[in-house]
Amino acid sequence: MAGRVVIAGASGLVGSAALQRYLAEGWDVIGLSRRPPSEPDGARYLAVDLTDPAACRTALHGAGATHLVYSALYEKPELRAGWLDEEQMQTNLAMLANCVEALDDGTLSHVTLLQGTKAYGVHLGQMPIPGKEDAPRHMHPNFYWLQEDWLRERQGGRGWSWTVLRPQAVIGFAVGSAMNLLSAIGVYAAVSRAMGLPLVYPGRGDRITEATDARLLASAILWAGGSDAARDRIFNVTNGDVLCWRDLFPAVAEVFGMKMGAPHPMPLPALMAGKEAVWQGIVREHGLRPLGLEALVGSSWQFADFAFSRDDQAASLVSTIKIRQAGFGDCVDSTAMLEWWLADLQRRRILPR
Repeated sequence: MAGRVVIAGASGLVGSAALQRYLAEGWDVIGLSRRPPSEPDGARYLAVDLTDPAACRTALHGAGATHLVYSALYEKPELRAGWLDEEQMQTNLAMLANCVEALDDGTLSHVTLLQGTKAYGVHLGQMPIPGKEDAPRHMHPNFYWLQEDWLRERQGGRGWSWTVLRPQAVIGFAVGSAMNLLSAIGVYAAVSRAMGLPLVYPGRGDRITEATDARLLASAILWAGGSDAARDRIFNVTNGDVLCWRDLFPAVAEVFGMKMGAPHPMPLPALMAGKEAVWQGIVREHGLRPLGLEALVGSSWQFADFAFSRDDQAASLVSTIKIRQAGFGDCVDSTAMLEWWLADLQRRRILPR
């Protein structure tokens, strides 16, 4: 099956991976993004302010979309504080509503909405293990609930279905992403090497957790849009294995030809402050794309701290039984995933070899 898909947030971690997956399957792809790609890829791009309902109607009405992949996200500069911020929640709700209302003109057949493990309260303390999709909602305020409830209400009497996907720690690449662990890990390693240092794991605690390869998530999105078993359902989706981030750092060291040092808990936003000159030296020496640290990593230093340094939590694990029973069983080894993505960024001259 192929149709016309609109991908909101097409320049983000999830959106860019989904866009490439749909293009590979021969779909007509429209990407919504304030930043067009640096190189043509076969998709059409529209710069649309999703917070502006009139702009959305002007740009999207009559687009003839059969599918919407909604991966757009509004984050505040202080990530963890923003996750409980009412203005952030209402903005994310308005963006979804504006987009769906503009596209909902009779051709739409499916909407995929992205959530995550904050649905299980992972950002507030030890979540129940495993997180299951049919568990009662966590009592904290969350824009996930606002978007999901709006989507259910909007669907009434219309001919389209929806699927909600909940990945954990998505690993992929996008410039300007606020939650890009891959860039944070790769840049931290490259800067350490340039300064003549071994690779030191900067986190504390050894939470048992999971990750989701952006490529695998893109496949799940494609599946969800065409499977009757995914209609109006919520699914967790992860790589299928478990990990401790500290145990993955030797693989990072090998990719960069580095020795490992002793673990030393350090706050990455403070540690990496003032390293722009070091990074620009790396860019010049290795002929990398001229990206500054703010564009390449930005708030992702905060997200890396969140991922690596939560010794008050033993684990963050979700059940993927439901999506496997529904027919999606793709899996990937998380160490191999991290090695592939780092090597890919080296090939693309984003990280040094």
